[in-house]
Amino acid sequence: MSESKLLVDHVHLAFGDLPVLDGVAFDVAPGEFVSLVGPSGCGKSTLFDVIAGLRRPDAGRVVVDGEDATGRVDPFAYMPQQDLLFPWRTVLDNTALGLEVAGVPRREARRRAGELFGPFGLAGFERARPAELSGGMRQRAALLRTVVQDRAVLLLDEPFGALDSLTRADLQAWLDDVRAGFGWTVLLVTHDIREAVRLSDRVVVLAPRPTRVRREVTVDLPRPRTTESVLSPAFAAVEAEVLAALREP
Repeated sequence: MSESKLLVDHVHLAFGDLPVLDGVAFDVAPGEFVSLVGPSGCGKSTLFDVIAGLRRPDAGRVVVDGEDATGRVDPFAYMPQQDLLFPWRTVLDNTALGLEVAGVPRREARRRAGELFGPFGLAGFERARPAELSGGMRQRAALLRTVVQDRAVLLLDEPFGALDSLTRADLQAWLDDVRAGFGWTVLLVTHDIREAVRLSDRVVVLAPRPTRVRREVTVDLPRPRTTESVLSPAFAAVEAEVLAALREP
């Protein structure tokens, strides 16, 4: 690509004598949604830690907006699989927490988070506690807490993995719709090929450890991607291409 929001530039990492990342290289354009898929144990989580600035690579670099961001956490807003909402805080206070930690005054943090409750389907639940929310609402609150930080890149680590299949499908449809209005740049790690195809503009397929990029699959399907489109022959063809890449010897 001629313009990159995020560039992972030939990243290498080993744990002692065990090589884990073997020159991983790909980029993400501004406003693009890219998913990482790979076999279990290939190093997806380790790669995510390197990108997020939580672990430094042995070689290579992470670049954001043309600047070296290797080892930096500030360009990224990170959402793990578990919602990690504090049960003693209201939903509004939970969603404002990331801003407060970053030094934003509490009143301003609550105002900025509160402005997103409508688009995130949480209006009226500002004073509720997390235990009063459904699993899907908790995940939307966790995502709100992530995006309100207004970082350059959103990193989503299996954000819907703990949900039942129906709730997960509903949240995938919601995320596909809402991100179009915000123009987020997103990198998602997932084990779910269908989820990757449904949400992504491209799917980056990783090889077994020591991992490298095996193939990049462009998802040239119209949006929004509804339940009907997920069942279409065109969608199935992209799924099959990703699966074939994963199964390459």
